[in-house]
Amino acid sequence: MHFYYARHGQTVWNVENKICGVTDSPLTDKGKSQAKELAEKILAEGLQIDEILYSPLSRAKDTALIVSELCGIPATEEIRLKEQAFGKWEGTPRDGLDFKADKANFITNFDGGESMFRLAQRIYNLIDDIKKQDKVYLLVAHNGISRVVESYFRDMTNEEYAAFGIKNCEIRKYVFK
Repeated sequence: MHFYYARHGQTVWNVENKICGVTDSPLTDKGKSQAKELAEKILAEGLQIDEILYSPLSRAKDTALIVSELCGIPATEEIRLKEQAFGKWEGTPRDGLDFKADKANFITNFDGGESMFRLAQRIYNLIDDIKKQDKVYLLVAHNGISRVVESYFRDMTNEEYAAFGIKNCEIRKYVFK
């Protein structure tokens, strides 16, 4: 059993180097093109996907629906795939030193956001749930979610976890052992 994971296409705030979190930043034209390229890759590689689960935030939803339409794969919103809420850091520079330092504290809620531990709980629960299904899923979500998914399958130091990320519309395969 396995599933696939893809990050949404490029957004306005990606271009502006801002932390999106749960703030809804729309796809750019390039982001929409990346979603089409992701669909083409799925078709070209003959990936057998039964269902797409996507984050309710528009950048992931729009990416997933483009892939769904072009590949003919049913798509369903999954609230647990929503990006981590970064509280006071949303809209600030992604490479800010204060944010990087705060992100190393896994129990902080960023003054109104969501801690890494709470995020991991909901994503691990989702992965445990799909592991029990007899389906191959494509999860379409966010960079912050990709870290948690990766940590489910391999040990990581705090530094490796904080530095991990995937490119817009990159797709990865995860195999259950």
